[in-house]
Amino acid sequence: MGIKAQDILVLLKIVAMENRPWKQSDLADALGISRAEVSNSLNRSASVGFLDSERNLQLSALFEFIQYGLKYVFPATPGPICRGIATSHSAHLIAEKLIVNKDDVYVWPSSEGDARGQSIEPLYHSVPLAIKNDPKLYELLVLVDACRVGRVREQKIAIDELKKRLKA
Repeated sequence: MGIKAQDILVLLKIVAMENRPWKQSDLADALGISRAEVSNSLNRSASVGFLDSERNLQLSALFEFIQYGLKYVFPATPGPICRGIATSHSAHLIAEKLIVNKDDVYVWPSSEGDARGQSIEPLYHSVPLAIKNDPKLYELLVLVDACRVGRVREQKIAIDELKKRLKA
């Protein structure tokens, strides 16, 4: 049983909840995925060691995967120009630490976005919905995208920030 992209989304949502209790139904509603898919996701995450037998996050394992494996398992390639939500080095979280060319913008395609740039497919199609009311999840996904598609400096900034947030 291998890991799927939505599993990373589910795990990052749990991280964003900051140790608040959660139910599978809450995760499903917040992420725009079915309850059955959340259940399957949690089972896959447990089978690869991201969750223990009591469904506690194994943050060091998740961090290690994001740092070293994510870009190979779930690569992202910039696509055509579109309207969307800023991600990777284009999001304020990382852009404030770099000198960014205004023409070098990455976005998740979304009609509700306020940026225009090269499209980057999000980890899972429901990401634009899932981040609407969750700025912490948005920031985690931006950092993950910087690991997936960013250059070395952007990846380093993202990894350093993820290390703080995951306390790995």
